[in-house]
Amino acid sequence: MSPRVTLSLDQLYRRQPGGIGTYVRGLAFGLASLTDLELTVTGLAPRGAVPDEVAGLPLHRVEAPFALGVLTRLWPHWAVGVPRDAQVVHATSMAGPFGGGVRNAVHSVAMHDVLWRDEPGASTPAGIRFHERRLELIRSRPELRVLTSSPSLKDRLIGLGVDDSRIHPVRLGVDDDQVEAAPSAAVASLLAEHGVVGPFTLYAGTREPRKNLERLVEAHHAARATDARLGPLVLAGPSGWGAVPTGDAVTVGLVSRAMLKGLLRDATVVAYVARAEGWGLPPVEALHAGTRVVVSDTTPSVAHNSEVIRVDPLDVDAIAHGLLASLELGVDESSAHRRRASVADLTWRNSALDHLAGWR
Repeated sequence: MSPRVTLSLDQLYRRQPGGIGTYVRGLAFGLASLTDLELTVTGLAPRGAVPDEVAGLPLHRVEAPFALGVLTRLWPHWAVGVPRDAQVVHATSMAGPFGGGVRNAVHSVAMHDVLWRDEPGASTPAGIRFHERRLELIRSRPELRVLTSSPSLKDRLIGLGVDDSRIHPVRLGVDDDQVEAAPSAAVASLLAEHGVVGPFTLYAGTREPRKNLERLVEAHHAARATDARLGPLVLAGPSGWGAVPTGDAVTVGLVSRAMLKGLLRDATVVAYVARAEGWGLPPVEALHAGTRVVVSDTTPSVAHNSEVIRVDPLDVDAIAHGLLASLELGVDESSAHRRRASVADLTWRNSALDHLAGWR
């Protein structure tokens, strides 16, 4: 199958592209790696200034005649901007589009989570209404294929009325090899600017209530009092929706992709104990870097990975115990190799192949 594929790029034009933005970028590179299939991949973008990361994507880009906000409102009703010759139209988020292209084109949407239901306090009322309306649209369109990376989400969607035959599993990737990790000296320099010298525990992701940072901060404070090898807790990533207390943690904010990879590699342990999660990319990225990981048992991406320490995110003592237990895990090359091997099949090329299977 060598179809003409159109992907929506709208997420990369949002103020915080987040995990969906990572998915869009990764899928574009994964599809581009399938050179033997001679795919034609087009990115559908809203009207406006082109972000640098969009300009660097390995695809042909077309611009819709409207800006992001207008497109989001129109796409449930009209396939605005979708090339007429598209054989596959894939909405990379619930924003759309949900149609267009040639007659009998394949239409699909990526469903990443139902967090607006699991954590309603993490969304605005307008955001909840938006997602509920889009969920109803997806349920009511039997020809629309649903691609999801989480087996637990598949079960949820079936329970919400989406037929099993419409849901197709896809892997996500962590092999962001077009970006080289920052050297350890540069990582140390950044941390020193924030008063951190020596070992450190890392949280990578947005700072928002569902990420459970208040419990992580409390647990880390208690665990570090027992074992100083944990070092300070460093928070890397942008602020999200909602106020989050960060206590004695050190916030370095949004960093470059290269610096993030360097932080993930050099951390003593990466801790990610979200209360609810759609998939959970940072723990997988940490394993890809060979780093020790403590993660909540609500994180689908590593639900069956034996190389992580899973904890109850609502139990501060359990999180603290997990942090201390992680220090007993090996840091030799053999241990790092096992961690990397545990996520070796999570490549964007494999993700692209899974998408193609879902579109057949």
